[in-house]
Amino acid sequence: MKIKIIHVITGLDTGGAEMMLYKLLSKINRNEFEVQVISLTNIGPVGKKIQGLGLPVRALGMNRPIFRYLALFRLFFWIKQSGPCLIQSWMYHADLMAGIVAKLTKTPVIWGIHHTNLDPTLNKRTTIWIAKLCSYLSHFIPVKIVCCSEATKDVHIKLGYNSEKMLVIYNGFDLNQYKPNRESYFNIRKILNLENNTFLIGMIARFDPQKDHNNFIKAAAILHKMHPKVHFILCGDGIDAANAKLVEWINAAEINENVHLLGRRDDVPDITASLDIATISSFGEGFPNVIGEAMACEIPCVVTDVGDCAFMIDNSGLVVPPKDASALALAWNEILTMPASQQTSMGLKARERVIIKFSLSSIVDQYQSIYRSVATSTQ
Repeated sequence: MKIKIIHVITGLDTGGAEMMLYKLLSKINRNEFEVQVISLTNIGPVGKKIQGLGLPVRALGMNRPIFRYLALFRLFFWIKQSGPCLIQSWMYHADLMAGIVAKLTKTPVIWGIHHTNLDPTLNKRTTIWIAKLCSYLSHFIPVKIVCCSEATKDVHIKLGYNSEKMLVIYNGFDLNQYKPNRESYFNIRKILNLENNTFLIGMIARFDPQKDHNNFIKAAAILHKMHPKVHFILCGDGIDAANAKLVEWINAAEINENVHLLGRRDDVPDITASLDIATISSFGEGFPNVIGEAMACEIPCVVTDVGDCAFMIDNSGLVVPPKDASALALAWNEILTMPASQQTSMGLKARERVIIKFSLSSIVDQYQSIYRSVATSTQ
């Protein structure tokens, strides 16, 4: 008999936890596991990708007032009707609601935490309140708590989460989808009307305060003065010409002709493989997918020292302090001015690290092992 699992997630817009769920379900052993997904809010672009795998996805619509106060009852009914062997939840709101329903239905639940920075100036008051409530409930409700990074685990232990239930499973990366691709390297430059040898630095991240796009733009302005022919790619939700604040920063930096705002993209593997340097400028991260994906494409990375970023790249890239545009620009310049052979060596080390530590097949095996263990212990 298959192990029936219901995944409950806060939403299915593009994000690290959402994409990790999609990647997990794309490789899970369907001969052993029967899965379905419930989103507290909407189906979103990632939900559609999961549906494309032939898996059922339902949305409670909590983002609409008419459904908000009925959501817990509907979730209870859906889970009671489905009768899963276990529930896996992803992110605070889902952890709380799935935890309550799991207790009511006597179903084991595994919580998932993908958040590291709980700065009250950057998070909604309700998010922090729910995180603190979950820290208390963690001692009574979940059988396991999966964190996406060591930094995430440490932050939540300090918040009061049950450390004995916590374990780390890193985000995993599909080495067949993300790989070196010289065709993409030249195609993206052609699409952007750039010369084939144009040096490209890119960041793939939604517009969010913790991603600190202003830091990226300031660093780009510094580098532009040293290397005026370097171009910059930014893409993700909210990263387009309609973003007045972002456009204002770019214009003020006088680099508008060198910055390409591409918005949300469906060809992220191609864009990633086209870069000479992949980067993040964040002051809050856990275990960013975009860096692991770039590493798998043999792209040298420059990251800020947040979350597990330094651990991710090890000696295959450069690490700089957050909120330091000068340090970020100087690190880009260090790679840019390296001999080509040294850049290549750095990229090879990056992919090798992903193969050894973060391959998707290995990460999926870790999740499946937990599911088997929990299902067996509750029979």
